[in-house]
Amino acid sequence: MVKVSKAWIPSAFNGIQYNTCKNPKCENYGLDPELHPKAYRITYGGKALPLLQCVKCGEVPPIKSNQGIDEEVKRLIAHTMGDKPLSCLNEECLNHGVPVGTKKAYRAFGKTASGTQRYRCNACLKTVSKPKASSGQRDTYHNLDIFKMLVNKVPLSRIVDMLGISWSLLYNRIDYIHAQCMQFAGNRESKLSTMNIERLNIAIDRQEHVINWSERKDKRNVVLSAITSVDNTTHYVFGVHPNFDGNADRSVIEALAVSNGDSALAAPLRETARYWTQADYTDSVNNSVSRPFKTGNLMSNVKKKYVALESREDVENFDDKTEDEQLPSYGLQIHSEYTMIAHFYFLKALMPNVKKWRFFLDQESGIRAACLAVFKDEVQAHKAEAFYVSINKRMTVDEKRQITGASKALLRERKADFPNKTDNEIKLELLKEAISNVSHIGLWKDRWVKHPLPDMSEPEKAMCWITEHKAFDEDHVAWLYNKATLHGVDSFFEKVRRRISLFERAVRSSANDGRTWNGYSAYNPAMVGKLLDIFRVVHNYIDVRKKDGITTTAAMRLGLANAPLSYKDVLYYE
Repeated sequence: MVKVSKAWIPSAFNGIQYNTCKNPKCENYGLDPELHPKAYRITYGGKALPLLQCVKCGEVPPIKSNQGIDEEVKRLIAHTMGDKPLSCLNEECLNHGVPVGTKKAYRAFGKTASGTQRYRCNACLKTVSKPKASSGQRDTYHNLDIFKMLVNKVPLSRIVDMLGISWSLLYNRIDYIHAQCMQFAGNRESKLSTMNIERLNIAIDRQEHVINWSERKDKRNVVLSAITSVDNTTHYVFGVHPNFDGNADRSVIEALAVSNGDSALAAPLRETARYWTQADYTDSVNNSVSRPFKTGNLMSNVKKKYVALESREDVENFDDKTEDEQLPSYGLQIHSEYTMIAHFYFLKALMPNVKKWRFFLDQESGIRAACLAVFKDEVQAHKAEAFYVSINKRMTVDEKRQITGASKALLRERKADFPNKTDNEIKLELLKEAISNVSHIGLWKDRWVKHPLPDMSEPEKAMCWITEHKAFDEDHVAWLYNKATLHGVDSFFEKVRRRISLFERAVRSSANDGRTWNGYSAYNPAMVGKLLDIFRVVHNYIDVRKKDGITTTAAMRLGLANAPLSYKDVLYYE
């Protein structure tokens, strides 16, 4: 063991210092190691993996690159930043960089051939205009059909055949539709920065997407992981973020890693820290371990995840590569923990005026660490609470009916014993009983509670209050446990699989030695992010829910729309 060395701790970058104790029960929780060097020691999980060790609680969180996190945050929030303001294009002009609309800088000067407004600079007299999003498209009459087909289970090959278009035109239009969706969402979601939101109950999980191999000689898959946040109350999807950057140049990054000697540096000190380089891939394959197999027993699955976690060198990293996987041939895959961390910074930047955050997290240590690090101030002020939620998803319909039938019978039995109590009062008592019978699981003896009254969507569920404290009364705590659910994000994931042909579950074949293949799956990893972005907008603003005679969308329930929108509203957004 050695004392904290500044050489091993990345300095805060643009206000980000991720490397702190992440134990909410520890007095060192959230303390910056640069400002409080005596709070930590340095230990090692491998030659390139320095770890912080908290001197109070003994936790050893892995160190990450703050600069790499900042780069990933910028990638995720890019669509909310809006377009660069229109200004004079003459670099020698005084109005270059001065946006149109600035008093006395420009004046309207007719319209372009495509019908958009033209402006003349009052300084150099040159004109400027913003082209329409569809500029350069000779035929636009297929755009609406393509948009609808993409999100309604029509395979790409069938879109080409049915519309009689070329593959190049289809990909061009997908790029156009994606750009329109991102501009539309960015404009609408920019309003969240000024909204005062009383409370959010956010379910967070990740979904893997398998990319088909493109060469017969190399039948390895690319596997991307998309972390997703959904409000359980409104079902608004705030972000779906795959760990892939299609704008990054692989040859440039690989050359940078070599020139910097990154392979000789500790992982968090590398300039390419957030990217999967070829050297990272080789090391990961050489050190890969088997992943835990899920059985049909809920609590045993919870325990197995802890066992798998304790065997990792980096407890926050779940996406070690195996020999059956490969890196994308273009663009760059991001280390998943960087995308997860950036996702929480994204939520915080998107909605700065939320009074109370309630996070319901899949049982994954990387998601837990990211949440507790990014929202440490809110956790300490009891303005943010976090729960693990684990659900048995391998039950048959008959098994689900049997368990939910037993829970209804228990409710009726208690009702008969206490006829003067309401259903909610009985439910509250059952929750309190369950909380008093916690199971201590894992190295940290986390306190897990089985829900006493499961339903068909979550027939067997266990919960762990990660940010547990004594500031709330017994009833408040019980109702918090009752709120713990992944239903919002799980239903969105199911919808993604059901509505987009590229995201159907791949078939695992013994002939392919464990590799997976799906005839409809993407060959281009960039297509995953584009279609998820497109579908997120459709889910939030176009898809409707009818309840009690009222038709709403997720955006309406959140307060970002007054009425359901149409595909045309998004496609022709300017």
